[in-house]
Amino acid sequence: MAIEITKMSSRGQIVVPQDIRNKLNMQEGTTFAIFGTKDTIILKKIETPSKEELIKDLEMIAKEGKKRAEKIGLKENDIPHLVHKSRGNK
Repeated sequence: MAIEITKMSSRGQIVVPQDIRNKLNMQEGTTFAIFGTKDTIILKKIETPSKEELIKDLEMIAKEGKKRAEKIGLKENDIPHLVHKSRGNK
């Protein structure tokens, strides 16, 4: 674990040292969640998935959903009726 020392500017900005930016593959625009308590601040890098990763995950979810629907005999044209039924619309 790398430990570096930095200072906060008059505008509340801090610099993440280059070595740490390199190790964590941080670029300009990297997003963080910030947690603070007493005298401790924790920055957690937030990873945003790429468009390709999102599409891959959604395809996997759709495939699993289709498999489960087929297993219980649910067809695509049954969905509107089930949605209306669950909303209380008959």
